[in-house]
Amino acid sequence: MRVRVEQTALPGIGVRHDLLTVSGLRVGVVTHRNGRRDLVLYDQDDPDASVADIPLTDDEAEALADILGASLMLGQLSGLRQQAAGLLTEQISIPAGSSYVGRKLGDTKARTRTGASIVAVLREREVIASPDPTFRFEAGDVVVVVGTRQGLDGVTAILADNDPDS
Repeated sequence: MRVRVEQTALPGIGVRHDLLTVSGLRVGVVTHRNGRRDLVLYDQDDPDASVADIPLTDDEAEALADILGASLMLGQLSGLRQQAAGLLTEQISIPAGSSYVGRKLGDTKARTRTGASIVAVLREREVIASPDPTFRFEAGDVVVVVGTRQGLDGVTAILADNDPDS
């Protein structure tokens, strides 16, 4: 199913992007020329009348985008897990005592050592999808891993390790 987003220029105001949901609701974002953004829910009977208009700061807009992006990505991973027998998804925190704090993802050799893949890292409100081998871990990062139960346990042990060369 394709999702259609309509863009409408609002002379003197900015631009409006609208999305019509499957349930028939129209949701939009109005981006004003001054940078302000409003999240808008439109009346089902009158697509030009709003039922709710929520002004968003830059931080709020970014947080909402991150939440939607993270939930979508994790939902897709969950769907993948249901399709592939024996394939699991798990979120693993990098403890402060891990010797991998400040080191590169490639240093873990996680996929080679366990067969499991690190597909994303959640850091504060940011989602880093498909981090490359040069990505550096920070304490508190949450690593999204896909693999077998044994592979996930292996990655957990690697990231908790105080001696990365063992």
